[in-house]
Amino acid sequence: MTREIVIYPDKRLKLISEEITQFDKSLHDLLEDMYDTMVAKNGIGLAAIQIGVPKRVLIINVPIKDEELGRDQPKENTLEIINPIFEEKQGSTIFQEGCLSVPGIYEDVNRFEYVKISYHDRYGNKHEIEDDDFLAIAIQHEVDHLDGKVFVEKLSFIKRKKFEKDWKKR
Repeated sequence: MTREIVIYPDKRLKLISEEITQFDKSLHDLLEDMYDTMVAKNGIGLAAIQIGVPKRVLIINVPIKDEELGRDQPKENTLEIINPIFEEKQGSTIFQEGCLSVPGIYEDVNRFEYVKISYHDRYGNKHEIEDDDFLAIAIQHEVDHLDGKVFVEKLSFIKRKKFEKDWKKR
């Protein structure tokens, strides 16, 4: 089931998400709804708080290029990350980001180039993943949501003021 996306500056986006302690059907239903919502909105990642659920849950599905389909996000390629913890962060890179909660806005954001996280899957099994490419950026972006932050808050003072002014005109 698709759910409504929480749009900036909704105060719910400032909430610090709570850790998951029950890996049950309600979590699985949430993950299914998050996937349906992300795909319907043409996203590549979604944090639970973006659909109004303040839980430490995020999903990422980097599209694969398919000659016939154009862009495809098979459900089995979805990375379900619950209770993520950064184990390592290194380097620095700038990447242009967008966000389903801040539609139509794309800005360069400074992020760590390499990250390693530990997390749980939908069944409570523990995993680690590391990346120094686009997935590293997506993980950081979505974990920021779990910590009550939106990517536009990482902009320089001048860019942030311009964004706020332009955003209010919408």
